[in-house]
Amino acid sequence: MAHIIVVGNEKGGSGKSTTSMHVATALARMGYKVGGLDLDVRQRSFGRYLENRAAFTKREGLDLPTPMLGVLGEGSDPLTPALHALEAECDFILLDCPGSHTKLSQMAHTLADSLITPMNDSFVDFDLLARMSPEGKVLGPSIYAEMVWSARQMRAEAGAGPIDWLVLRNRLGTQAMHNKRKVGGALATLSKRIGFRVTAGFSERVIFRELFPRGLTLLDLKEIGTESLSMSNIAARQELRDLIATLNLPGVSVSF
Repeated sequence: MAHIIVVGNEKGGSGKSTTSMHVATALARMGYKVGGLDLDVRQRSFGRYLENRAAFTKREGLDLPTPMLGVLGEGSDPLTPALHALEAECDFILLDCPGSHTKLSQMAHTLADSLITPMNDSFVDFDLLARMSPEGKVLGPSIYAEMVWSARQMRAEAGAGPIDWLVLRNRLGTQAMHNKRKVGGALATLSKRIGFRVTAGFSERVIFRELFPRGLTLLDLKEIGTESLSMSNIAARQELRDLIATLNLPGVSVSF
């Protein structure tokens, strides 16, 4: 059975598609067969990213490791047949969820072996995980955390394994240290109550926006002629390496 990685958060702009593309491509580069499904049927950022990659590599005559983009089916359950088609060929399948609550997203969370929740490092994004008092006390889980809890219950009832939930703190800037400490403290408290792990994600870097039109990732730069990486690019590659290691996926040893 393929290991299913779900990237989900019911808020747009948190870095889900960038995370999805880099995790999927990193695994493909390590020799795994990787499939991807974009469950945001309207915006399709992850799907467009993979399509841009296919077009660019064909145009330039490059042979870059590329995740296989699956196609959602028709009818009331478009996800199951798409997953079955990918499972026959893939070691890992990555599902990129929309930044809103949908039936497809809810179904995907019940299938997650690993769940990555990117969030911007602010209390605006934290509000999807938990409700807080004006004094900063965590009052209880909020809408997205409750949905994940429901998915966990459904998996338990079906006899499936637990969800390994990783909350990714994206855009950890060097400024606003007081706010960073407060968000970090609140996440640490909440993680013990509702069962997730916390790790640093991707900082805000121009390189991510520049790579999208060609479907490239940080791991492809040397193959397209970049002789030397900037300090920013080196730091971003290390962030990706740390993320793959922290995910602790079955059989995966970081090798890039």
